[in-house]
Amino acid sequence: MANQREKQHATSLPHSVFTADWVRAAESRAAEQTGTTLYGLMERAGQAAFTLACEQYPQSRRWLVLCGHGNNGGDGYVVARLARTAGLQVTLIAVPGERPLPPEAAQAREAWLETGGEISAPESLWPTGSDLIIDGLLGTGLASAPRAPYEALVEAVNRHHAPVLSLDIPSGLLAETGQAPGSVVRAAHTLTFIALKPGLLTGQARDWVGQLHHSALGLSQWLEKQRVTLERLDAESLTRWLQPRRPCSHKGEHGRLLVVGGDHGFAGAIRMAAESALRSGAGLVRVLTHKENIAPLLTARPELMVQELNDKSLADGEAWADVLVIGPGLGQSEWSKNALAALRKSAKPALWDADALNLLAITPDKRQNRVLTPHPGEAARLLGCRVKEVESDRLLSARKLTECYGGVVVLKGAGTVIADESGELAIADVGNAGMASGGMGDILSGIIGGLLAQKLTPFDAACAGCVVHGHSADLIACRQGTRGLLATDLLPVIAQSVNPELK
Repeated sequence: MANQREKQHATSLPHSVFTADWVRAAESRAAEQTGTTLYGLMERAGQAAFTLACEQYPQSRRWLVLCGHGNNGGDGYVVARLARTAGLQVTLIAVPGERPLPPEAAQAREAWLETGGEISAPESLWPTGSDLIIDGLLGTGLASAPRAPYEALVEAVNRHHAPVLSLDIPSGLLAETGQAPGSVVRAAHTLTFIALKPGLLTGQARDWVGQLHHSALGLSQWLEKQRVTLERLDAESLTRWLQPRRPCSHKGEHGRLLVVGGDHGFAGAIRMAAESALRSGAGLVRVLTHKENIAPLLTARPELMVQELNDKSLADGEAWADVLVIGPGLGQSEWSKNALAALRKSAKPALWDADALNLLAITPDKRQNRVLTPHPGEAARLLGCRVKEVESDRLLSARKLTECYGGVVVLKGAGTVIADESGELAIADVGNAGMASGGMGDILSGIIGGLLAQKLTPFDAACAGCVVHGHSADLIACRQGTRGLLATDLLPVIAQSVNPELK
């Protein structure tokens, strides 16, 4: 459930994220500088995994440990030894390799054999009654789909009834991107070591990782001194951007936001964007839309100022506003194109979404004071590529978008990526599957626009907005589950998220 995941993240996962390549390169230096060895780190990893397995599955007595021919397998050997020493029944299956095991993994293997443990071949029959599987097959160095015999073992794991604890990363998942090019172990729990890796937080990660845990292996203080280029954002991050208001503040201090969109038949999109901007704390929100939408919007939300979109109201609205949002329900008619062309000339901070992005893909430009919020399909159109290419490396795709279009990019999805042209990167580690429903993007646009109006920088507004959006959905999912969650369900909850001091 979302509440379990959120609580676990809030209490134990760090906010810094490092690439798997960086962790592998820095591991020896970290061990040396902290007075341990690489084998010492492996022992710590195995101990952390054994402790977690016992905490999560205290009744389990028959463990199946799967070890690959690398250091991930070495971690598995340590877990197996500790479990056997504790009196558990352990079956260990190891995959041989063409080259010798890495020294640390070889040492762990010998320690396992010295306890009287045995090693079974990959084609061995699995024992009946195994009630926990430890996945130490493939680690963070994987760059392609698993090959034989790993592929068969991964598929056998997924057919088995026992829960799975994956070491460092579910075997088959790519640590840098979260992509699954082939078979992947579906873990109930994943314990990652030293640092979080991007592939545990975005891409297809949520389908495979299960509940994510982290152990720094005693290197926390060392890691704190390292330069962080990628950040994990969650609900605890909100206090950084959203401080309590000054008691004597007034609506003018909290920003004037102009929201433009709502072609024929799309009044709902512009209403959701505008109301979510109000709920996020914008002082004044004006809507320019089709005349037919005015009465329904004012009836639904009288706090909005709603006018017909025409040349005069657009010029007046742009002059009045501090921040612009264009795109929700905009369409791609001449009416839509004319509105975008007029606002394109504005120097004021802006958020572009939906059909504003599709029109931008046709006539691209680059500017720094703009937030773009594409989903993968819109991102593909902006980059002139396929959706599959966007999703194959979401961090890289977000960077490419900022290079082409400037400003800040919010690449939406499970593990939304926020990037700006200066190189800042973040992953919003909030949200749930219930958000796969119509209108969620309009809500996000309004939240970010409302935060921009409250004078957050574009990057901070994008980060805070994504967290508010996902956290609000998580609060609802905690109460009612994910299926049937509507975009408008978020509207009453947004105010709770943008007031983090109330927690």
